[in-house]
Amino acid sequence: MGKDHWNIKAAVLTGILLSNPTYFFAQEENTIQEMVNRLDLERYKLVIKGLAQFGDRRQGTARNRRAVDWIEEQLQAVGCTNTQRLHYVYDPEPRPPRERTRTSEPNDLTTSTGGKVGRNGSGPGGAAIFGYRAPTGVNRDLMAQPDERIRELNREEPTNGPRSEVYCTKVGTTRPEVMYILGAHMDGHGVNEAVNDDASGTALVMELARIFNSPDIETDVSIRFALWNNEETGLNGASAYVDQRKNLQGIENPTDSGIYPEPRWLGMIQHDMMLWDHGAPGPDGTVSPNQRPEADVNIEFQSNSQLAEDSMHLAFAFKAAADKYNTDYPATVGPHMTNTDSTPFMNEVPSISLRENERGTHTGAGWNPTWHSPLDVWTTFTDDDFRLGLNAAQTTLSAIAELTNARIEP
Repeated sequence: MGKDHWNIKAAVLTGILLSNPTYFFAQEENTIQEMVNRLDLERYKLVIKGLAQFGDRRQGTARNRRAVDWIEEQLQAVGCTNTQRLHYVYDPEPRPPRERTRTSEPNDLTTSTGGKVGRNGSGPGGAAIFGYRAPTGVNRDLMAQPDERIRELNREEPTNGPRSEVYCTKVGTTRPEVMYILGAHMDGHGVNEAVNDDASGTALVMELARIFNSPDIETDVSIRFALWNNEETGLNGASAYVDQRKNLQGIENPTDSGIYPEPRWLGMIQHDMMLWDHGAPGPDGTVSPNQRPEADVNIEFQSNSQLAEDSMHLAFAFKAAADKYNTDYPATVGPHMTNTDSTPFMNEVPSISLRENERGTHTGAGWNPTWHSPLDVWTTFTDDDFRLGLNAAQTTLSAIAELTNARIEP
């Protein structure tokens, strides 16, 4: 990390939050509260439903490309008009086919493990205390999706080749050369509508783009809203962004223009799977169909990253904002930021992810039967689920508003 990068980060992040913590809440509360009030559950749901019209938006398909176009159109319509595309090629070596073992009926939120808990339903042990509901994996079986309309949306198989992803930027008024990156991945898979994974995060970022690009809102530093592609194939879209743009940070182009195509990164905040926190499976493997009352927005940093300490401070800054502005669900901080698009950034800039619970010990253990399955469709989720995503939006909106000194101009 260059000295200049450290000085900027220290001044804007570490210096503000640690040496002068009262600054974090020094702005008028009315400003932040008014911005948070501009988030609306029905509007958030409407954007998720707009994304669901493209099915699972699996990379390498026409439905994915149409979804990228639609996202760009929506960003421009809400005032984030300086949209850009990042282009890359996805052409991996072929992998041998693997069989998918269906562990439950496609419309069944419970289990077929015979009541066993433990690793893959085999007995004692497993994730944390409560055990594994069932083996996890990606559904590739078109006929496992009972809804004929959704089957047809997802019939096309992906092909290797060129890819693109879209982003836009709120340009800071006094520090345009530095920025926070707010991201989510727009692609999904599983022969579904990819509502939780990750229309929920994509819609969150798009809604924040709408609010921060309102004509009456200004920020000191810049904010980039990035909708990654190819997350499900190995974080390829976010990795391509880091590879192509990290060496462009903070370079004024043209010289003396005041324009910075890639402002220097101050923090990266990813949003991935925002809706489902239904708790641990019971002794018989059954998962509750209802959001648990004690659900929370989990804010994760990666404890073994090179910038773990700075990322931890960023995570707790977000928790402080959630404590103040979330309306329904609190936020917690965890150290296991894994398998999402903040990973390629985590050794370059303080990075965190927001999601519904700790992925490594919960989602990967089968606590979420919608994950990569035919169940990740609109009709699975209730307003209690969507409201958890909205509270994650409240968390990020209020924290970023604080960090960028956002204000509402008369």
